[in-house]
Amino acid sequence: MDTDQVEQAKAILAQDTQTVPTFWSQKYRKEAARHWDLFYKRNTTNFFKDRHWIDREFSELSTPCTDDNGAPRRKLVLEVGCGVGNFVFPTMREHPHHRFFACDFSPRAVEFVRAHPEYDNERCHAFVCDLTRDPLVELIPRDEETRHGVDVVSMIFVLSAIPPEKMADALANVAAVVRPGGVVLFRDYGLYDMAQLRFKPGHKLEENLYVRQDGTMAYYFTVEHVQRLFDEAGFDVLPQEEKEAKEDEEAATSTSSSSSLTYITRTNVNRYRAMSMHRIFVQGRFRRRSKAC
Repeated sequence: MDTDQVEQAKAILAQDTQTVPTFWSQKYRKEAARHWDLFYKRNTTNFFKDRHWIDREFSELSTPCTDDNGAPRRKLVLEVGCGVGNFVFPTMREHPHHRFFACDFSPRAVEFVRAHPEYDNERCHAFVCDLTRDPLVELIPRDEETRHGVDVVSMIFVLSAIPPEKMADALANVAAVVRPGGVVLFRDYGLYDMAQLRFKPGHKLEENLYVRQDGTMAYYFTVEHVQRLFDEAGFDVLPQEEKEAKEDEEAATSTSSSSSLTYITRTNVNRYRAMSMHRIFVQGRFRRRSKAC
């Protein structure tokens, strides 16, 4: 976003001074899992598109893994907030030798994953988990492969659905199952995203936290906030990867030329309505510091 667009966004948000009454705010936070379960009851598997862009953005899924003796081993991938499998199944197809774990706090979403024709118990374990209270270390099967933790965690549009006061708990839970040197792949909503600016008065729970019409919540991040959360959870931001110059539908702007933690901006054009819609996401790659799981 240029300076004028930022100022316009600030002006829009400054007009929304009304917050949801405390009773309802607490109720939405307490019943977050229920509202997402109802979301999947209404929309089944038809709402989100498969995430075929993951490998393009994150090379960690393609790099080989070795055991303590230097022998090749299969990579262990955990997706938190798996929904109905829009990440896990395309990634399973792309990486047939990886082992996957997938969790969501919506029981209905997990049922959809398990019912998918490509679900394979030998390669994927799907389970219900509320990241803010259910220990992942007790839910991921403990065996010779998993005893040191997982190699890669996908957190795509997950943390924004969690109230800010519980985000640290969620990340600590994730950190507990990531092996030293393991990586978290992150993308979520960014401050001044079109969706944030379009909320009508009466949807704001607190600064940058909103409730949608269906009762689900969305938080809009700055890169500084994301970096602080991951730093406190024991992760370091990875440097930006060198990529071949190519045309892309997304343009990334980073707070640091060497950091993978960036704002991703995308402009969607609705020609029928003659409207341009500016999407803003925060994206980053974080490595677990050398500490036993």
